[in-house]
Amino acid sequence: MIRLSANLGFLWTELSLPAAIIRAKSAGFDAVECHWPYDEDAGAVRRALEETGLTMLGLNTRKGGATDFGLAAVPGRETEARAAIDEAFDYGAEIGVRAVHVMAGKTQGVDGAGETFDKNLAYACDRAAKHDMTVLIEPINHRDAPGYFLFEIEQAAAIVARLDRPELRIMFDCYHTQIMQGDLTRRFERHRALIGHVQIAAVPSRAEPDEGELAFERLLPALAALGYEGFVGAEYRPRGSTDEGLGWMAAYRAGGSGER
Repeated sequence: MIRLSANLGFLWTELSLPAAIIRAKSAGFDAVECHWPYDEDAGAVRRALEETGLTMLGLNTRKGGATDFGLAAVPGRETEARAAIDEAFDYGAEIGVRAVHVMAGKTQGVDGAGETFDKNLAYACDRAAKHDMTVLIEPINHRDAPGYFLFEIEQAAAIVARLDRPELRIMFDCYHTQIMQGDLTRRFERHRALIGHVQIAAVPSRAEPDEGELAFERLLPALAALGYEGFVGAEYRPRGSTDEGLGWMAAYRAGGSGER
């Protein structure tokens, strides 16, 4: 059985986060995750999680300013980056989140970006160790985020190997990796031990995972056969309302036995 997590950064965005958690439970999701929940009352979020029995798998560090897409690999902004990391772990601890995605920023080719990212990730790992949480890093495609520092799985794997921290793992987003690199099954197999979470969306539309060039009803069972036992995050932008677009879940619930 493939366990599905609703990414509430994209799903049911017309609702408050607590209400979206309750809706995700009624829709049959096994867990939830989000992007930037910081304007939501943490107590209300925690109560919704307790009421539904769902786990909040992850959240992101703040993007930064209007033109930023993360701060952790931006030289000269270490104080802001670490404040964002502290905020994410403090909020996450209040609601029982499992992982924090530390966003790197748009610094491809910038001198010192790699060293800055390493140091800020080490800081994040220290915070994670105190809360029994995970730090996730995610390669993001350059069509959606031009110049994003981290954009290939092999680059992420090298960072995880270099830092050698048990708290640090890769977010394997099938949408981003297909756009940048492809060959998903073999890349997943090669780096399986370093992968902490999987996300899906249709390619190239980023809509419901029932269209486009990836056959997730076959890909996800293949990843499970390679040993992945975690949740699969549904991080897609609905074509219409979230509720109207949930028909794709039946085939995935059957572990890939359904039809497109």
